[in-house]
Amino acid sequence: MSAVDRPMIRQTLERLHPASAVAELRILDAGRAGTVSGYFDDRDTMVDAAARWSGKAPAVYVTLNPCAPALLARAANRLKDRAKQTSSDADIVQRRWLPLDFDPVRPAGISSTDAEHAAALQRAQDCRSWLQGLSWPAPISADSGNGAHLLFRIDLPNDEASRTLVKRCLEAVALY
Repeated sequence: MSAVDRPMIRQTLERLHPASAVAELRILDAGRAGTVSGYFDDRDTMVDAAARWSGKAPAVYVTLNPCAPALLARAANRLKDRAKQTSSDADIVQRRWLPLDFDPVRPAGISSTDAEHAAALQRAQDCRSWLQGLSWPAPISADSGNGAHLLFRIDLPNDEASRTLVKRCLEAVALY
């Protein structure tokens, strides 16, 4: 986004995370700062941090699922340059989102063409329609710039049984 859209950043964070949930904000390839990472349970501070980096790095990411509150000790409500440790699967306390990612196959570091981007968006819409025909709830839809995302709300613990269930679900949808 060329101009920072703070209301959109806030709306996105509000939809993804409850007010006091801990989430990691991560910026990759941030020049001399390397990987920039911080853990936030204060939404206003997180919006400010994301807005500061928006448009200045290739991408600004937030964890979809809430992180363990203990991770605040790494960088509480602030960003840290050249972060050595970032969130791993074991740091997630709950699975709140089932993400489906629709990107064209292309070499790493190469953006999709307009035609590839449009095809990815259409593929996501077709999948959404198919899943809704199977009584899935409406997802959050997003344009990633190169493709599309569909995020389905779930409520599962972060354990081996849930990991297996999510993996099998993703494999089944991928067959479509």
